[in-house]
Amino acid sequence: MRNQHKSRFERVKDKRKKVSAEERLYIASQWQLMWGKFIKNKLAIFGGIVLVTFYLVGLLCAFFSPYDIHKHSIKYIYCPPQKIHFFDEKGFHLRPFVYGFNLTKDPVTFRRIYKEDKREKYPIYFFVGGDEYKLWNLFPADIHLFGVKRGAIFLFGTDKLGRDLFSRNLYAARISLSIGLVGVGMSFILGCILGGISGYYGGIADIIIQRVIEFLISIPTIPLWMALSAALPTQWSPIKIYFGITIILSLKGWCGLARVVRGKLLELKEEDFTMAAKIAGATDGRVITRHLLPSFLSYLIVSITLSIPRMILGETTLSFLGLGLRPPVVSWGTLMQHAQKMGAIALQPWLLIPGLFVIIAVLAFNFLGDGLRDAADPYK
Repeated sequence: MRNQHKSRFERVKDKRKKVSAEERLYIASQWQLMWGKFIKNKLAIFGGIVLVTFYLVGLLCAFFSPYDIHKHSIKYIYCPPQKIHFFDEKGFHLRPFVYGFNLTKDPVTFRRIYKEDKREKYPIYFFVGGDEYKLWNLFPADIHLFGVKRGAIFLFGTDKLGRDLFSRNLYAARISLSIGLVGVGMSFILGCILGGISGYYGGIADIIIQRVIEFLISIPTIPLWMALSAALPTQWSPIKIYFGITIILSLKGWCGLARVVRGKLLELKEEDFTMAAKIAGATDGRVITRHLLPSFLSYLIVSITLSIPRMILGETTLSFLGLGLRPPVVSWGTLMQHAQKMGAIALQPWLLIPGLFVIIAVLAFNFLGDGLRDAADPYK
């Protein structure tokens, strides 16, 4: 009898749990529903983790880098990537280490040949002192995540001046990833403003804005970027070049967003909630920013996420061709300039490592954007 009452109680409890779960589903907000769908997409979660890691490393690149990006040594020109070891002739070591190099020259080609010298073993230490830097140009420090107390460690090899490519790739992540965010931010603001004016007011403003969009869309993107980048003065400072390239990359990025915003506002501006806001005395700006744009904010977020990879690829392309950012600015595109010659790729394949970072970042953004798009779709 007791077991019967217990099982009946458990059935009632399970039924209440089921009802409460269904109620939570019905009363959940749009963002809660989106989050519930998003976390089920493993690729999107993976892309988000990769991007958070990239941006965290970019923000703290001076700490994660074992060397200053301008530190060079003629002793280590085109040094290949070093392997991290845990085993030697004595067995396993808990502390990882790298071997030194013996440098020889090919008597025929005069090419430098580096071979591991197992007599020179350099243990890797964490939170070790090294080159001085200013974190975010504010806080002086000299502690790095890892390093060696003597010798050298080059996980990604070195370039033609003997500079550590691991450190330079981390610094490049900060520039390449930030230029995508800044460029998309400019496109987002411009697209929302012009698309909002075009869709909400209509008339002559709508005609002019739509003709400008059609004109810009008709111009091939890459030739337009190249022509405008080549026109930037060579005497400009790196900061001016950075913002100049960012403006060039965002010049056409707002057009598609402006068209979408215009179409949404044409659809929503006659809805009851819009008319109620007008009757309540809301200004046109408040109606657009507080009532109309938030109604399709999820789409705007997805659009931004999927636009950032295009900005990163645009900067990489221009810088690779020598028309974008210029040394001493370090980005993934400027680092890949050293890999333009086939001979360099054959002899120093590690110069292509920046391209691998570009591919990973673009794929991560696409995975994240696809996940957000599926989560924001009410029909899925």
